[in-house]
Amino acid sequence: MYTYDTTYDVLVIGAGHAGCEASLAAARMGASVLLVTLNIDRVGWMSCNPAIGGLGKGHLVKEIDALGGGMAHAIDRSGIQFRRLNTRKGPAVRASRAQADKWEYAAAIRTIVESQPGLTLKQASVENLVVEDRGGGQRPRVRGVDTNLGVRYLARSVIITSGTFMRGLCHYGETKVKAGRAGDRAAYGLSADLERLGFPLMRLKTGTVPRLDGRTIDFSGLEVQPGDTPPRPFASYGEGIALRQVPCHITYTNPRTHDIIRDNLGRSPMFSGDIEGTGPRYCPSIEDKIVRFADKQRHQIFVEPEGLNTNEIYPNGISTSLPIDVQIALVRSIEGFEKAEITRAGYAVEYDMVDPRELTHGLQTRRVGGLFLAGQINGTTGYEEAGIQGLLAGVNAVLWQRDEDPFVMDRSAGYGGVLVDDLITRGVSEPYRMFTSRAEYRLHLREDNADERLTPRARALGLVDDATWAAFEARVGSVDAAAERAEKTRVGPEAGVNDRLKERGSTPLSQHTTVAALLKRPELSAADVAAIAAPWLAELDSVAAEKLEIRSKYAGYLARQQRQVERFKKLEGLRLPDDMDYAEVIGLRSEIVEKLSARRPENLGQASRLEGMTPGAISALLVYLDKHRRAG
Repeated sequence: MYTYDTTYDVLVIGAGHAGCEASLAAARMGASVLLVTLNIDRVGWMSCNPAIGGLGKGHLVKEIDALGGGMAHAIDRSGIQFRRLNTRKGPAVRASRAQADKWEYAAAIRTIVESQPGLTLKQASVENLVVEDRGGGQRPRVRGVDTNLGVRYLARSVIITSGTFMRGLCHYGETKVKAGRAGDRAAYGLSADLERLGFPLMRLKTGTVPRLDGRTIDFSGLEVQPGDTPPRPFASYGEGIALRQVPCHITYTNPRTHDIIRDNLGRSPMFSGDIEGTGPRYCPSIEDKIVRFADKQRHQIFVEPEGLNTNEIYPNGISTSLPIDVQIALVRSIEGFEKAEITRAGYAVEYDMVDPRELTHGLQTRRVGGLFLAGQINGTTGYEEAGIQGLLAGVNAVLWQRDEDPFVMDRSAGYGGVLVDDLITRGVSEPYRMFTSRAEYRLHLREDNADERLTPRARALGLVDDATWAAFEARVGSVDAAAERAEKTRVGPEAGVNDRLKERGSTPLSQHTTVAALLKRPELSAADVAAIAAPWLAELDSVAAEKLEIRSKYAGYLARQQRQVERFKKLEGLRLPDDMDYAEVIGLRSEIVEKLSARRPENLGQASRLEGMTPGAISALLVYLDKHRRAG
C-alpha cells in the first residue's frame, strides 16, 4: 500500500450533491480537502429527475445558498424552466423549482468544485477506512482511507457521501445488475468496513423512470406547462439565469395503463419479493401508485426535457422497475406516447445506509471520532436533502479539528435543522424527503428570509465572500429603510389614489393613512402599493419587495411564532450530560429509562421528541436537572 505524501484536513468520499457541498464548505473555511469519487465525469450528476427545488426542497436550496453553497448558483447557470409554486398560498409554503439541463448542471458544479482553492479532486474507489484504535476506553479515530488503486490517503477527518453506491443493486424486472446507478459500478468495500466497525446497516430502495426519445412523442394534444415570466433565480446574490427557457408538458395515465401494470405485478421485483429495501412513500413507483390508489382513474405525468441539446425526455411520474417489454407497453398506452421509443429503461436501485441515530447533531458518528456521514447514507432521498447535509458535515469536520463547538442548525433556524434533528432523533424506516409540513416553525423558515436567518452565521464561519456579504447588507438595509419610510409616509383620499385602489379591488381611502397600512392589506402586493402611493418602493428589487410585503402583512403572526421559538430554545438550551444515569431520575418508567440510555439525547428538547416520551417524563427530567443545578 503506497501512502500518499499529503495529509489532508478533510477527505470526502463521493462527489454527488452531498460530497460537493461538503468539499466546498470545508475548503472555504480554509481546510485542505481531498474529494475522491468513482468517476470524475459524474461530479454533481443528476441520477434521477433533472430538477432542483420543489415544496420543502426549494427551502433547502435557499438555505444552502445562504450558507455559501454551490447548488443555487449551479441551477441558475443550467436551469431551463423556473417556476414558483404555491404563489397563491401563504409565504410559509411558497417554494421555488427549476428544470435543469442535466449536462450543464454537472458542468457547472464541476467548474465550481475545480475552481475552489484548497480543494483537490481525484478518481478512485475507497475500499476501507483507516481507523486508529486508541485504547483505554477511548473511541477509535479515523485517519484516512485505502483505495482500489493501492493508495492510502491520510486525513484528519473523513466524510462519507456514498449516495446509492454502497452494495448498489439495480433491478430491471427479473434482471439484476450490480451498480450504484445505470452505467456506474457499485462500491462494496465500505459496507463491509462499516459493519466491521459496528455500524448497523439497513437497505433502502429508490427508482427512476424510463427516458423517452422526444422525437417520438406527439406533443400536440398535451397540456403545455410554461415557466414563470420573468423567471426568478435561486441564488440570492448571483449572476442571474444563463440559459434559454423552455416549456414542459403534462399528460396522464389511463385505465389501460393501469390494467397493463396490474397484469404484470408478478414480474415487478417490488411485488415478487426480489427487493428487500423500503422505497420512498412520497415518490412511489407507478406500480405502487396503481396498487395503493386503486380507485384513481389516472395519474399525472410531467413531460420534462433533460436538456437543451438532447432529445431525451424525463416522464416524471412513472418510475418503474418492471421488465422492459412491460415498460414499452405501459408507456405506449399513454396519450402522446403512443409511438414513443424508450432510450433508457427505468429501474429500481437498492443500497446500504447507516442508521442515522448513530450520529450527533453535527453529523459526526458516535462510534468513530472524525468520521462524518451525509446524504443518502443517512436515509434521505433527494439532491437538496443531500446538499444541506453535506454542507453541514463539511463545516463540522473543520470545527471538530479546531476543537470548536459544532455548527448546529436547530429546528427553529432552518429546514436543514429540521431534517438533521428528524434523522438523528427518530431514525428512518423509509427514504426521508423534506416537506414544509415537517417544520413546526415554517412561517419563520421561509424561502425569502433564508439569507437573513443564515448568512450572518455563514459569514462568521468564513463561508461567504466579501462581495456576497456586501450585497446582503445592501439588500437588508434597503428593506429596513423602506419599512421605515412606509411608517412615515402618508397618503390621502386623492382621486388618483382611490382610482388605483378600485382598479385593484381594494377599498378606497376615506382619510389619510400610512403606506405601511396599505402594505398590510392582503389584496395589495408591494408592487401594487408602489404603483398607488409610493414610487420609492419601485426601487426595491423583487426579492426585497417580497420581504417588505411579508414583514408588513404577517407582523402579528411572525411575532407569535417568535414567542414559540423562544420557548423551544429554552428546552434546547437545557443540556443533558453524556454520562447521565437516567435510572437515578425519580418518576421515569423503565422503558423511558431504557430509551434515554440508548439514545443519549443531547438536550431536553431532543429528548421530548423521542418516540414514547410523555409530558410527565419531561417534567421529571426538568426536576432532576434543576436539583443538580442548585447542588452545583
